[in-house]
Amino acid sequence: MGNPWRGEVALTIDGERHNMRLTLGALAELEAGLDSGSLVELVQRFEQGGFSTRDVLALIVAGLRGGGWQGQAKDLLNAEIAGGPMAATRAAAELLARAFMLPEQADEGV
Repeated sequence: MGNPWRGEVALTIDGERHNMRLTLGALAELEAGLDSGSLVELVQRFEQGGFSTRDVLALIVAGLRGGGWQGQAKDLLNAEIAGGPMAATRAAAELLARAFMLPEQADEGV
């Protein structure tokens, strides 16, 4: 689904493939935009299955922006995501996991 070395996750939006990644800047922007809590609490929500669609959208936007996209969340309101909401949720969870994965873990496929 992406290059684990670079923490990339691919997602197709409106027929166009985007490589997303959570850079430090994207993570800072994500944390600043969270309605409540910190990145640690966001990770915990995903681990416990208590995340919201707002969390998923925020992660997708941050990942897209980390990959060079210049849009905003409102630009995705009517977007067609290949695989639907489940694909977006999987991509968001994978982005979050890869952002905090050590390089040696990526080598091992952990």
